[in-house]
Amino acid sequence: MRRSERIQRELVAASKIWPQIHALQAERLEVLLKTYRFSVKRGDLQILNGQWYVTHVGLLGLAARRRCCGVHTEAVEALCKQTSCCWTFKAIVYKSQTCKGFVGYGDADPSNVSPLVHGAEMRVAETRAVNRALRKAYGIGICSIEEQGSFAESPQSSGQSKKLSPQPVNGNYGGPKVRDRLCQLIRLHQLDATLVKSYATDFCGTKTLREASREQVENFVTHLADWAEKDRNALLCQLNSYLGSKEGAA
Repeated sequence: MRRSERIQRELVAASKIWPQIHALQAERLEVLLKTYRFSVKRGDLQILNGQWYVTHVGLLGLAARRRCCGVHTEAVEALCKQTSCCWTFKAIVYKSQTCKGFVGYGDADPSNVSPLVHGAEMRVAETRAVNRALRKAYGIGICSIEEQGSFAESPQSSGQSKKLSPQPVNGNYGGPKVRDRLCQLIRLHQLDATLVKSYATDFCGTKTLREASREQVENFVTHLADWAEKDRNALLCQLNSYLGSKEGAA
C-alpha cells in the first residue's frame, strides 16, 4: 500500500532526527503515525533505548483532535510529603460530557526524576498522572517519556552527574566543564547534537560555536537546561526548526 505524503514526510523527518533507527523501528513508527496521527516534527514521539515513547505534547494533541471534554487533576494528600519533595497526583480524563472518566496516577520524588528537575517534582508528578490517564482513555499502548524516571538516563550520563556545575574554565566551547555539561544535557534529554549546535550558534550570535565566548556558551547551556526542565517539548519544536540548516550542512 502506498504511503500518504504526510506519513512519508514524517518518516523522512524521523530519519534525519534519529539516523540510527532501523527498519523495524521505522515500521513501528509508521503504525503510530497512522493510528494516532502523531507527528515527529511536532515532537509527539521520542525514541529511547530502541523503544518509542509518546510525549506530553503528543498526548495533549491527540486529546484535542479527539475533542476531549476535560482533564481534572488533584494531589493525593495521603501520599504526598512536601518536605521531602514526594508527590502523587491523580488525573481523570473525560472524553465526553457523559464519560465517567479514565483515572491515572503519577508520582515523583528526587529518586525517580532527573537531577535537572529537582525542585519541580510536583509538576512532574502531575504531568505523569495526566499522561497515564490520557493513555488509558485513548488506548495508547506505548509509555510516555515523562513517565520514565531517572533510570532513563544512560549509564554514562548518570555517572557524570557531578559535572553539572557550570564552573568557568577556559577552552573551546567554553571549556571542558561547560562542554561536558552540554554533552550531558544532550544525552539526558535525547536531543540532536547537530540541531543543538545550530541553535547554540544562533543563540550566541556567532558564525560558528568556536567563535563564541566562554560566557556566551555558559549562558546558552544554562538556558538550554532551564528550557529542557520547564518545557522539553517546546524545546524540541525549537530545535526541529533548524532541520533545514542541518540539511544544508550535510
